[in-house]
Amino acid sequence: MHPPISAGFSAERLARIEAYFKERYVDPGKLVGTLTLVARKGKLVYTSLLGQADRERKKPLREDAIFRLYSMSKPVTSVALMMLVEEGKIALQDPVHRFIPEWRDLGVFSAGACGAFVTTPAQSPMRVIDLLRHTSGLTYGFQTRTNIDAAYRELGIGHAAIGEGMSDPALALDQMIAALAKVPLEFSPGTAWNYSVSTDVLGYLIGKLSGMPFERFLQTRIFEPLGMADTGFSVPEDKRDCLPACYALGKDGKTVLQDDPAASAFLQPPHFVSGGGGLVGTAADYMKFCLMLLAGGVAENGARLLGPKTIELMTQNHLPGGKDMYELSVSLFSESTMAGIGFGLGFAPTTNVASTTVAGSLGAYFWGGAASTFFWCDPKEDLAIVFMTQFMPSTHYPIRRELRTLVYAAMTETNG
Repeated sequence: MHPPISAGFSAERLARIEAYFKERYVDPGKLVGTLTLVARKGKLVYTSLLGQADRERKKPLREDAIFRLYSMSKPVTSVALMMLVEEGKIALQDPVHRFIPEWRDLGVFSAGACGAFVTTPAQSPMRVIDLLRHTSGLTYGFQTRTNIDAAYRELGIGHAAIGEGMSDPALALDQMIAALAKVPLEFSPGTAWNYSVSTDVLGYLIGKLSGMPFERFLQTRIFEPLGMADTGFSVPEDKRDCLPACYALGKDGKTVLQDDPAASAFLQPPHFVSGGGGLVGTAADYMKFCLMLLAGGVAENGARLLGPKTIELMTQNHLPGGKDMYELSVSLFSESTMAGIGFGLGFAPTTNVASTTVAGSLGAYFWGGAASTFFWCDPKEDLAIVFMTQFMPSTHYPIRRELRTLVYAAMTETNG
């Protein structure tokens, strides 16, 4: 690890991060353990490790902990899809039905329930870009907002993607694609933002276009070149001890066990390979992914995953009309709770710093996971942060806002 001063940070102010999270979250038992990494100019300058991995077994949290990433899987899957875009195998404006013919005539929900829907024609076809930016008209069953959400739950579409019902049967990836052909869209593609199984569909397309299983594509094209040795869709037998417990907010407001690491579904290869929420990995591995993004698509060892202009494209706001998520969202849930945040091709970029009411930079981008993990990259400041814990729901505590404030307050030099 490099001295904070070498990257324009105050060591004293960075130390506030650990003191704050210890006093505010770990000591009171709100969060059982936290791991924070801060890197700038390609150098790791701060690590904070607090609390336990497993409260019930009194196991301390370690830096090699393999966390449930949930929706932090989405940026990885989006990068994989864009690798195929660069190779000319698919284009952002391609209609999705070109690759999934049974989706050609998907209608938009008008009335009815599962098995008896009434639909109207979509104003325009779903395109690949709609999957990347969550404007596809698809949804998540856990949202419990509409009859379409209910149909997803009834049909077992995407359960494992969001950490809900991990023990329940979930359709395999190809079965999910077939089931979705029988369910209307929530809205015409491109007219609204809704958190959804869109990224899982990208995983299906990656497998189909690359000619190899989706999980194999990630392993050979992303994880191996980046040295992400502990990232995948399950925890291997010889590293079972690295999986922390996952906790949730109980009915009495106390933190309760949600997923016992000794019996977790993540100890076995999944039936449903979810590009939207199925990955597990270490903080160090995810930092390698972040540093690759900030380096314009090239790994520390020189391996190039994407071109810099592709990453520039991915991290711009692609929401129609230049709107932010607050303006365009019909979703009950997202991993963003701030105004001034748009959505790109797998990432949420800052479109208006003042609207966020938090220090930051125009064009900084981020995303998070259901168990309160999150990351952000700030290209202007060449800054990357990875935060890991295991607590659901991710929206209960303002951790992300607080950590942003603490990190930017610790900077002593900016890039103007």
